[in-house]
Order: sequence, then C-alpha cells, then structure tokens
Amino acid sequence: MHDELTREDLRKMQEELDYRRLTLMPELIEEVKRTRAFGDLSENFEYKAAKQAQNKNRSRIRYLEGMIKTARVFEDRSDDNSVGLFDKVEIYMPEDDETDVIQVVTTVRCDPRKGLISKESPFGKTVLGKKVGDRFTVQVSETYSYEAVIRSIEKCEDDGSAPLLEY
Repeated sequence: MHDELTREDLRKMQEELDYRRLTLMPELIEEVKRTRAFGDLSENFEYKAAKQAQNKNRSRIRYLEGMIKTARVFEDRSDDNSVGLFDKVEIYMPEDDETDVIQVVTTVRCDPRKGLISKESPFGKTVLGKKVGDRFTVQVSETYSYEAVIRSIEKCEDDGSAPLLEY
C-alpha cells in the first residue's frame, strides 16, 4: 500500500529522519552508555528509560524510512471554486447549528482537534471537490451519517505549518 503524500510531507519526513539519525541517535547511544555504568541493570531505571528512548527512536526511523520509500507524491488538482487540499473551508452543520473551519490535509498531518482533517477520512473524502453552497452527507458508518453545507472556501497552499503526526 502506498500513502499519497505531498512534497512538503516528504521534505518534513526527510528532515526528521536526518535529525533522528545524525543528532538524536548518537545522543541516545551516549545516554545508554552513561546510565549502564550506574550498576545493577535489573534495578536501573535510568538505563531502562534510555533504552526505551533509543528503541522508540529506532522505531520512528524505520517508520519514516518506510513511508518515504513507499510514498506516492500527490498533487492537488482542484479548481479555484472547489475544495482542495489545504484550503480553509467554513462548514455549517445544520444538525448542531454550528460552523467550523477545517483544512483537508494528508493522513500524516491530520489533527481533528485543530481542524486538520485527513483526506482519507469519511469527511475528507466527501468534502474534496465540493463548491460553496453544496450540501452533502457524510456517511460515517452504516448506521450514522450527518449533513453539512459549505459556506466558504479560502484557497490556501501547504505552508508547512501542520506538523507530522508522531505515529
């Protein structure tokens, strides 16, 4: 399976990968050596914590390498009147009588609490390509769906401000 990522996603991943390999890994190796000298490893919390941090870093490196290796570069091809990747979209939810502003982003940069919605989510898949005034239904599961209306679209570019997910 290939993840569709933007060039900015790949740049951010490569930047993090370089940092983890070249800066963080040597620091963690030294920390493991330093804490190992504290004595009995079975009761050495500092050593266990250093090993856990080293293993977490190695795991993240493997994840980033895999994502970079298998990624497909995704280009937003939306027109000026429809919702595309990274556009700020004002959405009205009639059921709740609430308005939210969201941005549809790639899966590695989503954070629903901040209004960054994955393009792979039910909402993200449904809203992409819609125009101002469009009313649509988001099918969340077989038994639950809700309606929404697009109030406005502000065309935006990926400015790199949305961070990568940790995992």
